[in-house]
Order: sequence, then C-alpha cells, then structure tokens
Amino acid sequence: MAKVRPNAVAPEPAATTRGASPSVEDEPTVLTVWRKSLLFNCDGFTVFDARGDLAFRVDCYGSGRRAEVVLMDNTGKPLLTVRRKRLISLAEHWVIYDGDAASSDGKSKPLLSVRRHVSLRASKALAHVTPLASGAEAYVVEGSYGRRACAVRDARGEAVAEVRRKESVGDDVFRLVADPRLGAALAMGLVIALDEMFAGGGGSARSLLRRTWSA
Repeated sequence: MAKVRPNAVAPEPAATTRGASPSVEDEPTVLTVWRKSLLFNCDGFTVFDARGDLAFRVDCYGSGRRAEVVLMDNTGKPLLTVRRKRLISLAEHWVIYDGDAASSDGKSKPLLSVRRHVSLRASKALAHVTPLASGAEAYVVEGSYGRRACAVRDARGEAVAEVRRKESVGDDVFRLVADPRLGAALAMGLVIALDEMFAGGGGSARSLLRRTWSA
C-alpha cells in the first residue's frame, strides 16, 4: 500500500468549472480507494491521491445499516455527509449534503439525491443521481459496483466518474477516476452511497435486490 504522508495537499473542491483552454484542472483526478478505515475497530474508507498521499477518509463506528456517513479530508474536516432517506421502499434513497449535516449551524445544504434503480427489466442502470441545486445536470450510474466496474454518466453518455478494478488486489482496493465537472469529493460521496446500497448489510429486502438486479 502506498505511503501515507500526514502533510498531504488538501483535496480539490467538490465541484470545479472547466476552463476554455486545457490546463491541469481539466485533467481527471485518479484516486486509490481502500475499503478500510485507518482507525482500529472502525469501518470506512481510506483514499490516496496519485502521489500516495492521504486525500480523503471515512471512519464509521459500528457495523450494519447506517443512517449517515461523513466524508472527511486528510485533516479530518467534514466535506460531505451522505445520509439515508428513511422511506419505506425497496429503492434505497440517499442525499449528499455539503459539509457536516449534523452541525448545529444549519449551513449544510443538500447537493445530490441518489436513488437506487429498481426495475423488473434488465438494465445497466444502478442508480439515478438528481441535483438539488438549480442549473446542475442529472447523472445515471451504470455497470456493476460489486465488480468494481461502473461509471457515472451525464445526459450525453459521457463519464464524469468511474470505478475501476485494480488488478490482483481484490475488491477492497480499487481506482476512482473523477472528472473535474463532478469533482473528486462528490465522486467519492457517490461511491459511499453505492457501497451502502450494494456492498454491505443483510436485510431480506437488500438480499432480494442483490439477487434480482445487477450490483
């Protein structure tokens, strides 16, 4: 595993604007995602940038179905909160908030709604991502998260984020490629939502969905 340096460069903002001429900011961000927390007795994620520096972290105490998951930067500052909507439905629904949604200052704003795709027909779609801010575009997640081979696509079919398998390291370590139109933080927020939808837990409804629709 790549070396973790405590003085890593701060990760890019959740969303960036594409400039008129090519630049470093126009290049996709390539991250290595380790499905493990660096803290003892915690579940979560540890995310490294292309230099091997710590970019993001997720530390979850306890196991089972979670109400929310917080994505932090390399210093432990909350960047996004991924919160489950408590709806009585087979289609799981999560909302991604800016910052710490549990903070008492009330400044955290909802950014994206992520709803699991449910259909009796065969489909490549895993989830539908709806922006909660005016002017932003919707996305669809296609492929297989369980096989670490899926992409977040815009209305034109262009990938704004991709989960790719890393050879010979198993399912717990994979690549995340994020286009600056979406941003690395929001791409990782979507990975958290997909992981909660498809990778863990053992309720009967979830098990039925995993058998019936591609994960």
